[in-house]
Amino acid sequence: MANPATTQLRETLRNGRHSAPSCDERLRGKRVGMVTFSHYPGDPRPRRAIDALVSQGMRVDLICLEDGKTPRREISGSIDVLRIPLKNRRGGKLAYAYQYSVFILISSLIFAWRTLTRRYDLIYVHNMPDILVVSAFAPKLFGAKVILDLHDPMPELMTTIFGLKKESFGVRLISWIEKWSMARADAVLTVNLQCKKIFAARSCSAEKIGVVMNSPDEKIFPFREARPATHSKEDRDGSFVIMYHGSIVERNGLDLAVEALSRVKEAVPGAELRVYGPRTPFLERVMENARSKSLDESIRYLGPRRLEDLVREIEGCDAGVIPNHRNSFTEINTPTRIFEYLSLGKPVIAPRTPGIQDYFNEESLLFFEPGDPESLARSMEYAFRQPAQLGEIARRGQEVYGEHNWINERQQLIGIVGNLLGKQLTGDQSAKQVDTRRIQVSQSKARPADSGGDHV
Repeated sequence: MANPATTQLRETLRNGRHSAPSCDERLRGKRVGMVTFSHYPGDPRPRRAIDALVSQGMRVDLICLEDGKTPRREISGSIDVLRIPLKNRRGGKLAYAYQYSVFILISSLIFAWRTLTRRYDLIYVHNMPDILVVSAFAPKLFGAKVILDLHDPMPELMTTIFGLKKESFGVRLISWIEKWSMARADAVLTVNLQCKKIFAARSCSAEKIGVVMNSPDEKIFPFREARPATHSKEDRDGSFVIMYHGSIVERNGLDLAVEALSRVKEAVPGAELRVYGPRTPFLERVMENARSKSLDESIRYLGPRRLEDLVREIEGCDAGVIPNHRNSFTEINTPTRIFEYLSLGKPVIAPRTPGIQDYFNEESLLFFEPGDPESLARSMEYAFRQPAQLGEIARRGQEVYGEHNWINERQQLIGIVGNLLGKQLTGDQSAKQVDTRRIQVSQSKARPADSGGDHV
């Protein structure tokens, strides 16, 4: 018998996938300028935000990076995309500063020029960097509201990437820029409760910050009910596929997964790790280490995948793994990949960190201690040996996913934008209010003073 909560979630997601979200009339016909130092449609969060705003009858002008595969100027329906021919290259602090500075200058000039010919109601800025909010300066002078969407807290990310100390000048400067940038915005969005707590503690009031989680779009990741694993715990030589996808960088712990797999192989010879993501120097080091452990045939690097193609790959695995190291960034992160696996009915092995435990408990994910390959190996082996429990863990994880699916998060975003822009008056409404005030003033001058009544 199907679980009632799962049945309800399946119906909600099915109906939401085939119907447009309820329309907020405050947003129809409004124009949004959006800017992101990333690729479109490759970056999921700007893509979801654009789809949500367009569904409300808004027009979106997007400035983003060129990826070499799509045209520099692309107009499709209500979306006008302009891609800047600038490469996003990983490197040192100066490389990041140079790339950000050039992109900020170009996007600021574009918005300033466009403001002369079109009126923006909203400028929607995605970090990184936070200071990209500067590009909204000209439209804001002409009345546009500004949303700053903080995907990542830059101080924590920079300390993780470059090994900086919290008290160092660079981190203190980035923290000041964060606070300054949030002050320039009319509303701030972020991705989870941990990030909201951090931003509210050091940069702006909690009332200004809204949470819109990184849930996968149900149109791309259709709901699949979690089912018991198909493998048998007695079949030691049977295939057991663990999947990793995403950025292949040190903080995300692919090396930890390889080390854990080497410890699992004796107990589970059929265990296999499939890796998806853009090739990086860190991947080369990890694969060299895997070869030294004779894991060549057990670890398959299969390259990057579009979101649409990831669905098939996830459906072909037994469990997903989030093998994060412990650091200041991963402690507060709630990876979107968790929801992507759960939406397709797959159990997830994840680190026991605050950013994840704000939403999931021990019954809805298979946890391990972050940075500990032995703990991760034990969780991998448990996943293989307890197929019935694994299916139940996935089902309970789906209940959490149901509370934060994109249908709900999309409505949260639309509500925040509607409340922000609903405070603005259209030109006609403003003119009517001015005329009304003039009439009221004229009438008050024409009639004698009233000696009675309420006093204010």
